[in-house]
Amino acid sequence: MLWRKTLQQSDASAVGALVTETGFFSEEEQLVAIELVQETLLRGPASGYEFVFTDDPDKPGKLLGYACFGPIPATRSSYDLYWIAVAPSQQGKGLGRKLLQEAERSAAKSGATQMYLDTSGRPQYVPTRSFYEHTGYQVAATLKDFYAPGDDKVIYSKRL
Repeated sequence: MLWRKTLQQSDASAVGALVTETGFFSEEEQLVAIELVQETLLRGPASGYEFVFTDDPDKPGKLLGYACFGPIPATRSSYDLYWIAVAPSQQGKGLGRKLLQEAERSAAKSGATQMYLDTSGRPQYVPTRSFYEHTGYQVAATLKDFYAPGDDKVIYSKRL
């Protein structure tokens, strides 16, 4: 696997394809994932978003996974993990854990002491919540019916 932190023009479409391929994200969420890449390509570090990518060394341009994270505005040392996605063919092989660890390392190097993330409380997201809990994150809050009736927002945190 090839690791990189530098964005390429092709990343917007590659991220769009990847988040669609996972089958977890709505069309609206897929557009947001693409927008964050485009915003970062346009504004660079001023966007507030950072990325870690891993590409398939045997298939140039094939994105296997990525994480998007960045400092939370108006905080001194808190970061958000905005996105993490792994190609279905690579799930369960430790790639998600490696992406998350690299995002945490990069954030800590920039001064982060705490990482936050949120996800859906729907049953479809049980494996996602289990992944976060197995990587050291703890539930910090649950906002009932946040996304929709019956779809809670579960907020996790981890001290870095």
